[in-house]
Amino acid sequence: MIDLNSLRAITFDAAGTLLEPWPSVGAVYGRVAEECGIGPVSVDALNRQFARAWKVKKNFDYSRRAWRRIVDQTFAGLAHTKPAFFDHLYDEFALPQCWRVHDDVAPALERCRARGLKLGIISNWDERLRSLLERMGLAPYLDAIVISIEVGHHKPEPKIFQRAAELLQLSPERILHVGDSIDEDLRGAEVAGFQSMLLDRNGRDSSAIKSLAELLPN
Repeated sequence: MIDLNSLRAITFDAAGTLLEPWPSVGAVYGRVAEECGIGPVSVDALNRQFARAWKVKKNFDYSRRAWRRIVDQTFAGLAHTKPAFFDHLYDEFALPQCWRVHDDVAPALERCRARGLKLGIISNWDERLRSLLERMGLAPYLDAIVISIEVGHHKPEPKIFQRAAELLQLSPERILHVGDSIDEDLRGAEVAGFQSMLLDRNGRDSSAIKSLAELLPN
């Protein structure tokens, strides 16, 4: 149960919560592959193999090396790639054209601001996120941006949430964290002493909100 009376800030996960790859991971992978003279490669096959590689990843630290392993696993059996291709692909995902901000994001952030709430990001991501948030128009809303690759801790580790509380200059129980992962966002936030809310845009979890339009009652 969210204690709205004590709430002073809301932090958000990034990918899956505020923005998503556009039109899909496989579509971007396939387009860049063709630009590099590889393929064509089936977008559906790339999406399936990426989803499989992402699901079974272990000790993923969001480093360039870790992303290279994911890309290699995604293209395994579909096409032979080279280091120059990965460098091109990695740089491509730093560009706004490869991402879409969900339609409910800006109105939700505006409502939060109108209520005097501080806002932040707590994300498992790499060095590309900070400039991406700026280029996509989200950075001006944010009082704190906490990225795993910068702080050396990943959700659900409490320390990444604690860093956000420090930057927001608030005690954890006055902060609500919203994200789409039960383990990383919901449980991670609760262990750190934050209030928490799960976002499930697919509507599979009845305990979750389906849209950020449901974030704060009127």
